[in-house]
Amino acid sequence: MASVREQVLRRKPVATLESETDHTELKRTIGLIPLSSIGIGGTIGTGIFFILAQAVPFVGPAVIFSFLLAGIVAGLTAVCYAELAGAVPVSGSSYSYAYATLGEATALGVGACLLLEWGVAGAAVAVGWSEYVNQFLHNLFGFQIPDALSHAPEQGGVFNLPAVVLIVMCALLLIRGASESTTANAVMVVIKVGILIMFVVVGLQGWDSANFDDFAPFGFTGVTSAAGIIFFSYIGLDGVATAGEEAINPRRNLPLAILISLLVVTTLYLAVSLIAVAAQPMAEFEGQEAGLSQILQDVTGSTWPGTVLAGGAIISIFSVTLVSLYGQTRILFSMARDGMIPELFHKVNPRTLTPVHNTVVVAVVVSLLAGFIPINFLAEMTSIGTLVAFTTVSIGVIILRVKAPDLPRGFKVPFYPVTPILSIAGSLWIITNLRAATIYVFIVWIAFAMLWYFLYSRHHSHLNRQEPVGPEGETLI
Repeated sequence: MASVREQVLRRKPVATLESETDHTELKRTIGLIPLSSIGIGGTIGTGIFFILAQAVPFVGPAVIFSFLLAGIVAGLTAVCYAELAGAVPVSGSSYSYAYATLGEATALGVGACLLLEWGVAGAAVAVGWSEYVNQFLHNLFGFQIPDALSHAPEQGGVFNLPAVVLIVMCALLLIRGASESTTANAVMVVIKVGILIMFVVVGLQGWDSANFDDFAPFGFTGVTSAAGIIFFSYIGLDGVATAGEEAINPRRNLPLAILISLLVVTTLYLAVSLIAVAAQPMAEFEGQEAGLSQILQDVTGSTWPGTVLAGGAIISIFSVTLVSLYGQTRILFSMARDGMIPELFHKVNPRTLTPVHNTVVVAVVVSLLAGFIPINFLAEMTSIGTLVAFTTVSIGVIILRVKAPDLPRGFKVPFYPVTPILSIAGSLWIITNLRAATIYVFIVWIAFAMLWYFLYSRHHSHLNRQEPVGPEGETLI
C-alpha cells in the first residue's frame, strides 16, 4: 500500500491523459475560430464594461498601466498555457497539467483554485450584467428593476435577480450542447468587439487631456493594487484550455486560439481604458454603474450611444458568463473522471453529450453567489484563484520540459526558461498586492480543499485503485 507521501506526489502519466482524449465521452466539434471566441468571449466582459468603476478609485488614470501590467503577466502565462495545451490537449486545463507534473495533492489544490476562479468569475460578471440591464431598460422604457431585486444585500438590495436569470439561461444553453454554445458565443463575440470599437471611436470626441493631470495619485502601489482587481478579467484565456477534449486538431488549434485571444483582448482593453479615463474625470468613476454607457451619454449628450453600448454589454457579459460556466463544468468533469470528486460530475447525457447534472449543480451554486455577494469581493477572489492557477501552469512547463523533453508540442514557449520564471514572479507579485482579507479567505478555501483530498480524493483516486495508467501501461514522465 502506498504511503501518504507517495499518494500526495503520484502523478498521472501524460500517456493516460492522451488515451482519455481518444476515448472521451465528449465530442470534438470546436474549430479554431470558435476556440478563439471562447478565449475572447470569456475575457472581454465585466472586466472592461464594469471593473473601471472598481479600479480607477484605487489608481486614477494610471489604470491604463494596471491593465498593461495585468496583460503582461497574463501574456507571459498565456504562452505557457499555449505550450501545455499543445502538449497535453485534454479537458481540465491547469488541473490536468498539475496532475501530470506536480502530483495528485497539488492537482486537487489547483482544481480548487479553478473552481474558485470560474465559479466566482461567473457570479461576478453576472452581477455586472444586472447593472447594464437596468441602464438599458431606463434608456429605452424609462424604468429599472428595483434595487431590492437587482443588488446584493451589502449594496442595499435583497437579491440580484437579473444575475440569477442570466446564469440559468447560460446553463440551459450549455445543457443543449457544446457546439450550439460555442456558435452562440462566437456571434456574441463579434457583437462585443464591434461595440467596444464603437466606444473608442465615439469616446474620442470627449478626450480631455486635463483628466490626466493627477495621473497616479496613489503611486505605483495603486497601480499594482488595481492590477490585482483587474486580473480576473483575463480568466477567459484559461477557458480555451478547458476545451481540450472538444477541440478539433487540438495540438495546433489550442495554442493558436490562446495567442489570438491574448492579442485581441489586450489591444481592446488598453484602447478602451485609455479613452475612458481621457473622457471622464477620475472622481466620477467611483460607484458608477454601467460606466462605459454613461461615459458615451455624457460625451455625446444623447442616450442612443449609451443605449447601444448597454445592449452590447448585455450580450457581451452573457458570453462571459457562458464561458465561465462552461469552464467550471469541464474542470469538474475531469476531476470526477480521476475519482477526485463524486462520479456524478462525470456523467454525460447520451443524446447531447453534455454533463447535465454537473451543469445544474454549477448553476445553482453560482446563482447563490451572484444573488447575494457584491462584485468587488467576487472580482478579487477570482483574481487570486486565477493567479495561483497561472503560477502552476508556468511551473508545469519547466517540469515537463525536464521530465518529457521529447513529448510532441504544438507550440514552445519562447525564451525558455526566462518566460515561465517571469510569469511565476509576476503572478506572485500581484498576489502580494491583494487585500489581506482576500488572501485569508483563499487560505481557508485551500485548507478545505486539502481536507477534502485527505478524507476523500486520495482514497477514491483512480491511481490509488491502481487502474490502468495508459496504453499498455506506458508512461512518459
